[in-house]
Amino acid sequence: MPGAPSISTKSDKDFPRNIPAPQAFSDPYEQRAFLKFRLAQAYRIFAKYGYDEGVAGHITVRSPQGVHFKLMQPELLLLAAYMIHSAVHEARPDILCAAHSHTIHAKAFSALGVPLDPITQDSCAFYKDLSLYTEFRGIVEDHKEGQAIAAAMGSSKAVILQNHGILVATKSIESTVFFFMSLEKCCQVQMLTDQAAAARGMKPRLIDPENAADTHRHLGSEMGGWFNAMPEFQLLEHEEGKRFEYLPTQ
Repeated sequence: MPGAPSISTKSDKDFPRNIPAPQAFSDPYEQRAFLKFRLAQAYRIFAKYGYDEGVAGHITVRSPQGVHFKLMQPELLLLAAYMIHSAVHEARPDILCAAHSHTIHAKAFSALGVPLDPITQDSCAFYKDLSLYTEFRGIVEDHKEGQAIAAAMGSSKAVILQNHGILVATKSIESTVFFFMSLEKCCQVQMLTDQAAAARGMKPRLIDPENAADTHRHLGSEMGGWFNAMPEFQLLEHEEGKRFEYLPTQ
Protein backbone atom coordinates (compact mmCIF):
# COMPACT_ATOMS: atom_id res chain seq x y z
CA MET A 1 0.00 0.00 0.00
CA PRO A 2 2.42 2.69 -1.17
CA GLY A 3 1.90 6.08 0.36
CA ALA A 4 -0.29 4.80 3.19
CA PRO A 5 0.31 6.46 6.56
CA SER A 6 2.16 4.55 9.26
CA ILE A 7 0.39 3.52 12.43
CA SER A 8 1.33 5.23 15.65
CA THR A 9 3.23 3.12 18.13
CA LYS A 10 1.12 4.78 20.82
CA SER A 11 -1.76 2.47 19.85
CA ASP A 12 0.35 -0.71 19.68
CA LYS A 13 3.92 -0.52 20.93
CA ASP A 14 4.74 -3.97 19.54
CA PHE A 15 4.44 -2.97 15.89
CA PRO A 16 7.13 -1.10 13.95
CA ARG A 17 6.43 2.41 12.79
CA ASN A 18 6.59 1.56 9.09
CA ILE A 19 3.50 -0.67 9.04
CA PRO A 20 0.70 0.93 6.97
CA ALA A 21 -2.41 1.95 8.88
CA PRO A 22 -6.00 0.92 8.15
CA GLN A 23 -7.79 3.41 5.94
CA ALA A 24 -9.55 6.19 7.83
CA PHE A 25 -12.66 8.08 6.67
CA SER A 26 -14.07 11.46 7.65
CA ASP A 27 -17.25 10.89 5.62
CA PRO A 28 -19.49 8.23 7.22
CA TYR A 29 -21.17 7.52 3.87
CA GLU A 30 -17.80 6.84 2.29
CA GLN A 31 -16.90 4.57 5.20
CA ARG A 32 -20.15 2.66 4.78
CA ALA A 33 -19.50 2.25 1.05
CA PHE A 34 -15.98 1.00 1.76
CA LEU A 35 -17.22 -1.54 4.33
CA LYS A 36 -19.71 -2.91 1.81
CA PHE A 37 -17.00 -3.09 -0.85
CA ARG A 38 -14.58 -4.80 1.56
CA LEU A 39 -17.20 -7.22 2.85
CA ALA A 40 -18.05 -8.34 -0.68
CA GLN A 41 -14.34 -8.91 -1.24
CA ALA A 42 -14.24 -11.02 1.93
CA TYR A 43 -16.91 -13.32 0.53
CA ARG A 44 -14.97 -13.75 -2.70
CA ILE A 45 -11.81 -14.58 -0.75
CA PHE A 46 -13.76 -17.20 1.22
CA ALA A 47 -15.03 -18.66 -2.05
CA LYS A 48 -11.47 -18.83 -3.39
CA TYR A 49 -10.51 -21.09 -0.49
CA GLY A 50 -13.67 -23.21 -0.63
CA TYR A 51 -15.18 -21.85 2.58
CA ASP A 52 -18.69 -21.78 1.09
CA GLU A 53 -21.17 -24.55 1.88
CA GLY A 54 -24.28 -23.92 -0.22
CA VAL A 55 -25.87 -20.86 1.36
CA ALA A 56 -24.81 -21.81 4.90
CA GLY A 57 -22.50 -19.52 6.82
CA HIS A 58 -22.17 -15.77 6.61
CA ILE A 59 -19.86 -12.83 7.11
CA THR A 60 -21.41 -9.77 8.69
CA VAL A 61 -21.09 -6.38 8.88
CA ARG A 62 -23.86 -7.12 6.34
CA SER A 63 -24.80 -10.55 5.09
CA PRO A 64 -26.43 -11.98 1.95
CA GLN A 65 -28.52 -15.10 1.57
CA GLY A 66 -29.00 -17.38 -1.40
CA VAL A 67 -26.11 -16.05 -3.52
CA HIS A 68 -22.92 -18.00 -4.20
CA PHE A 69 -19.89 -16.37 -2.57
CA LYS A 70 -18.06 -16.11 -5.93
CA LEU A 71 -20.85 -13.90 -7.31
CA MET A 72 -20.89 -11.51 -4.38
CA GLN A 73 -20.82 -7.78 -5.15
CA PRO A 74 -21.61 -4.79 -2.88
CA GLU A 75 -25.05 -4.21 -4.36
CA LEU A 76 -26.08 -7.77 -3.40
CA LEU A 77 -25.47 -7.26 0.31
CA LEU A 78 -28.44 -7.00 2.66
CA LEU A 79 -28.85 -5.97 6.27
CA ALA A 80 -28.30 -9.09 8.36
CA ALA A 81 -30.50 -10.38 11.16
CA TYR A 82 -29.35 -13.97 11.38
CA MET A 83 -29.77 -15.62 14.75
CA ILE A 84 -26.09 -16.20 15.52
CA HIS A 85 -24.68 -13.01 14.02
CA SER A 86 -27.28 -10.63 15.42
CA ALA A 87 -26.72 -12.06 18.90
CA VAL A 88 -22.93 -11.75 18.59
CA HIS A 89 -23.14 -8.16 17.36
CA GLU A 90 -25.59 -7.34 20.14
CA ALA A 91 -23.43 -8.90 22.85
CA ARG A 92 -20.15 -7.54 21.51
CA PRO A 93 -20.43 -3.83 20.60
CA ASP A 94 -16.63 -3.80 20.26
CA ILE A 95 -16.64 -5.99 17.13
CA LEU A 96 -17.32 -4.82 13.60
CA CYS A 97 -17.29 -8.05 11.63
CA ALA A 98 -18.23 -11.67 12.34
CA ALA A 99 -17.63 -14.68 10.09
CA HIS A 100 -19.06 -18.17 10.37
CA SER A 101 -19.00 -20.98 7.87
CA HIS A 102 -18.94 -24.77 7.73
CA THR A 103 -15.36 -25.34 6.61
CA ILE A 104 -13.97 -28.87 6.31
CA HIS A 105 -11.31 -28.99 9.01
CA ALA A 106 -13.22 -26.78 11.44
CA LYS A 107 -16.24 -29.07 11.16
CA ALA A 108 -14.10 -32.16 11.73
CA PHE A 109 -12.22 -30.69 14.68
CA SER A 110 -15.36 -29.24 16.25
CA ALA A 111 -16.82 -32.74 16.47
CA LEU A 112 -14.14 -33.58 19.07
CA GLY A 113 -15.55 -31.00 21.47
CA VAL A 114 -12.11 -29.91 22.68
CA PRO A 115 -10.20 -26.61 22.56
CA LEU A 116 -7.19 -25.89 20.37
CA ASP A 117 -3.77 -26.60 21.90
CA PRO A 118 -0.80 -24.19 21.68
CA ILE A 119 1.26 -26.48 19.45
CA THR A 120 2.42 -24.01 16.79
CA GLN A 121 3.23 -20.33 16.45
CA ASP A 122 0.00 -19.85 14.50
CA SER A 123 -2.20 -21.58 17.06
CA CYS A 124 -0.77 -19.28 19.75
CA ALA A 125 -2.66 -16.41 18.08
CA PHE A 126 -5.72 -18.01 19.72
CA TYR A 127 -4.09 -18.76 23.09
CA LYS A 128 -6.68 -17.98 25.78
CA ASP A 129 -8.58 -16.13 23.04
CA LEU A 130 -10.70 -19.03 21.77
CA SER A 131 -13.89 -20.34 23.37
CA LEU A 132 -15.77 -23.61 23.05
CA TYR A 133 -19.55 -23.95 22.70
CA THR A 134 -20.40 -27.53 23.61
CA GLU A 135 -24.03 -27.71 22.51
CA PHE A 136 -25.63 -28.59 19.18
CA ARG A 137 -29.37 -28.23 18.86
CA GLY A 138 -29.79 -28.41 15.11
CA ILE A 139 -30.08 -25.44 12.77
CA VAL A 140 -29.98 -22.20 14.73
CA GLU A 141 -33.46 -20.73 14.30
CA ASP A 142 -33.96 -19.30 17.77
CA HIS A 143 -32.51 -16.04 19.07
CA LYS A 144 -31.88 -17.66 22.47
CA GLU A 145 -29.52 -20.14 20.81
CA GLY A 146 -27.64 -17.25 19.24
CA GLN A 147 -27.42 -15.59 22.65
CA ALA A 148 -26.06 -18.81 24.15
CA ILE A 149 -23.35 -18.95 21.49
CA ALA A 150 -22.49 -15.28 22.09
CA ALA A 151 -22.32 -15.94 25.85
CA ALA A 152 -20.00 -18.90 25.30
CA MET A 153 -17.80 -16.76 23.07
CA GLY A 154 -17.45 -14.16 25.80
CA SER A 155 -14.63 -11.72 25.09
CA SER A 156 -12.73 -14.11 22.80
CA LYS A 157 -12.21 -13.36 19.13
CA ALA A 158 -13.25 -16.88 18.11
CA VAL A 159 -15.39 -19.78 19.23
CA ILE A 160 -15.51 -23.44 18.22
CA LEU A 161 -19.12 -24.54 17.77
CA GLN A 162 -19.23 -28.24 18.64
CA ASN A 163 -20.46 -30.42 15.74
CA HIS A 164 -20.92 -27.25 13.69
CA GLY A 165 -17.83 -25.21 12.78
CA ILE A 166 -16.17 -21.98 13.88
CA LEU A 167 -17.06 -18.32 14.32
CA VAL A 168 -14.59 -15.43 14.38
CA ALA A 169 -15.45 -11.84 15.29
CA THR A 170 -13.05 -8.88 15.43
CA LYS A 171 -12.86 -5.11 15.02
CA SER A 172 -12.28 -5.19 11.25
CA ILE A 173 -13.31 -7.15 8.18
CA GLU A 174 -9.67 -7.79 7.35
CA SER A 175 -8.64 -9.26 10.70
CA THR A 176 -11.80 -11.40 10.82
CA VAL A 177 -10.96 -12.87 7.43
CA PHE A 178 -7.35 -13.60 8.41
CA PHE A 179 -8.13 -15.15 11.78
CA PHE A 180 -10.92 -17.27 10.28
CA MET A 181 -8.53 -18.61 7.64
CA SER A 182 -5.84 -19.16 10.26
CA LEU A 183 -8.18 -20.97 12.66
CA GLU A 184 -9.33 -23.31 9.89
CA LYS A 185 -5.67 -24.20 9.21
CA CYS A 186 -4.94 -24.60 12.92
CA CYS A 187 -7.78 -27.09 13.22
CA GLN A 188 -6.24 -29.06 10.35
CA VAL A 189 -2.76 -28.97 11.91
CA GLN A 190 -4.13 -30.02 15.31
CA MET A 191 -5.76 -33.11 13.84
CA LEU A 192 -2.67 -34.05 11.82
CA THR A 193 -0.49 -33.59 14.90
CA ASP A 194 -2.78 -35.65 17.12
CA GLN A 195 -2.86 -38.42 14.52
CA ALA A 196 0.92 -38.45 14.09
CA ALA A 197 1.50 -38.39 17.84
CA ALA A 198 -0.92 -41.28 18.40
CA ALA A 199 0.82 -43.32 15.72
CA ARG A 200 4.11 -42.87 17.61
CA GLY A 201 2.57 -43.59 20.99
CA MET A 202 3.27 -40.08 22.26
CA LYS A 203 1.56 -36.75 22.94
CA PRO A 204 2.15 -33.47 21.08
CA ARG A 205 4.59 -31.12 22.77
CA LEU A 206 2.86 -27.93 23.84
CA ILE A 207 4.36 -24.45 23.81
CA ASP A 208 4.86 -23.28 27.38
CA PRO A 209 2.34 -20.75 28.73
CA GLU A 210 4.78 -17.82 28.89
CA ASN A 211 5.88 -18.15 25.27
CA ALA A 212 2.35 -18.93 24.12
CA ALA A 213 1.06 -15.74 25.77
CA ASP A 214 3.90 -13.65 24.34
CA THR A 215 3.31 -15.05 20.85
CA HIS A 216 -0.41 -14.29 21.19
CA ARG A 217 0.39 -10.71 22.15
CA HIS A 218 2.31 -10.28 18.88
CA LEU A 219 0.30 -12.40 16.42
CA GLY A 220 -3.16 -12.43 17.95
CA SER A 221 -3.73 -8.67 18.09
CA GLU A 222 -6.25 -6.79 16.01
CA MET A 223 -3.51 -5.02 14.07
CA GLY A 224 -1.69 -8.33 13.56
CA GLY A 225 -4.80 -9.80 11.97
CA TRP A 226 -5.39 -6.74 9.80
CA PHE A 227 -1.80 -6.60 8.58
CA ASN A 228 -1.66 -10.32 7.76
CA ALA A 229 -4.94 -10.10 5.83
CA MET A 230 -3.84 -7.30 3.52
CA PRO A 231 -1.99 -9.50 0.97
CA GLU A 232 -5.22 -11.42 0.30
CA PHE A 233 -7.16 -8.24 -0.42
CA GLN A 234 -4.32 -6.75 -2.46
CA LEU A 235 -4.07 -9.95 -4.54
CA LEU A 236 -7.83 -9.95 -5.12
CA GLU A 237 -7.72 -6.35 -6.31
CA HIS A 238 -4.81 -7.18 -8.62
CA GLU A 239 -6.61 -10.21 -10.07
CA GLU A 240 -9.93 -8.43 -10.54
CA GLY A 241 -8.59 -4.98 -11.44
CA LYS A 242 -11.16 -3.51 -9.09
CA ARG A 243 -10.34 -1.15 -6.22
CA PHE A 244 -12.57 0.90 -3.96
CA GLU A 245 -13.85 4.10 -5.54
CA TYR A 246 -16.34 6.31 -3.75
CA LEU A 247 -18.87 8.10 -5.96
CA PRO A 248 -21.18 10.07 -3.65
CA THR A 249 -24.73 10.63 -4.81
CA GLN A 250 -25.64 14.21 -5.63
